[in-house]
Amino acid sequence: MAAQTVATSAASATSGSHTAGSVDLGPATSLSCRECGTRFELGPIFACAECFGPLEVAYELPTGDPEALRAAIEAGPNNIWRYAPLLPVPADVAGKPNLNPGFTKLVDAANLAKELGVTGKLYVKDDSGNPTHSFKDRVVAIAVEAARAFGYTTLSCSSTGNLAGAVGAAAARAGFRSCVFIPHDLEQGKVVMAGVYGGDLVGIEGNYDDVNRFCSELIGDPLGEGWGFVNVNLRPYYGEGSKTLAYEICEQLGWQLPDQIVIPIASGSQLTKIDKGLQELIKLGLVEDKPYKIFGAQAEGCSPVSTAFKAGHDVVRPQKPNTIAKSLAIGNPADGPYVLDIARRTGGYVEDVTDEQVVAAIKLLAHTEGIFAETAGGVTVGVTKKLIENGLLDPSLTTVVLNTGDGLKTLEAVSGTGQTATIRPSLDAFRAAGLA
Repeated sequence: MAAQTVATSAASATSGSHTAGSVDLGPATSLSCRECGTRFELGPIFACAECFGPLEVAYELPTGDPEALRAAIEAGPNNIWRYAPLLPVPADVAGKPNLNPGFTKLVDAANLAKELGVTGKLYVKDDSGNPTHSFKDRVVAIAVEAARAFGYTTLSCSSTGNLAGAVGAAAARAGFRSCVFIPHDLEQGKVVMAGVYGGDLVGIEGNYDDVNRFCSELIGDPLGEGWGFVNVNLRPYYGEGSKTLAYEICEQLGWQLPDQIVIPIASGSQLTKIDKGLQELIKLGLVEDKPYKIFGAQAEGCSPVSTAFKAGHDVVRPQKPNTIAKSLAIGNPADGPYVLDIARRTGGYVEDVTDEQVVAAIKLLAHTEGIFAETAGGVTVGVTKKLIENGLLDPSLTTVVLNTGDGLKTLEAVSGTGQTATIRPSLDAFRAAGLA
């Protein structure tokens, strides 16, 4: 009860017009510590007052006939709000001004499967089809509803690029001010996309971990009054958006669990929440319970989780990022230890690939399936290839690989790609070029 009181006081001090008991976030009932299980009232807090463990949303989920729930979901809008009964959002969320992300394509990647020697089914969950062309639109959409509930007026974040754009766009649509913070040396495509929505875009000298530390300081300062940092003080709600990837994959597979899924790791939150989503579907009876394996993918130049996994460690030691996969360049991933637990529990693995392998994988996916992935997608495809070659991923099973963003945001990675030839406008020149 003491912890409950502390949590309530913290929420009231950092929110806008929120008061205890006034929050409508649908089936969400409380926040629960992932380490010690202590419960807290819904509010803009992210760390346990008892043990400093991370908080996540606890629910009173629907009970009753799974068939009826499936039918209700399938009758819903073609975006993440079809799953509103399973998310921390009000029931009328679909009618509010938001970007309506989700329900992106699950691509049957038969050509890629042939190249990789996959004999089972291989799918690419292509989240580049979201409004700002990355999966971050999902998590921001949930965070916006929490920001509304807690009376915030400014949306903010620390970002490696994609999140900055998602926050800027969502804030513009929902009527919030936005001010987002990024490392000063991000890919130009991501900088432009984050800045075009009219909010403030601030470059911080240093890497993402430096940016994140700065944002943590700003939250505790009067300058941050009325600010909702989607991946800090709104993080428990924000993270729940990644569950919708699990929901969609299973629904698109005909309400079945995949056998294997390969997920990129930045902070690790996406991987942990996809696992949470799969477990919820099992508990609700929406899918048949069966074993599945979760594999994590990192770039070699920022691979603290894969390094710990391969060494058999439970502690993830921070690294200084040095990779072209800047959207994954988080050297001190908050959810790293939980990723280790999930990979080991499910019988999966955490692997990494070099920058050269990332570029080769981007081109492979583009050549085989017509999907231009950003560097994070190159990481997942490259890791999938490496896992198959090393006998760690079963090529006979149903496998889903995530592409979390659009390659137009990371053109620098494939900057050597261009015209096959430059010719005069004549058939003779075309023949002479050897292209006929």
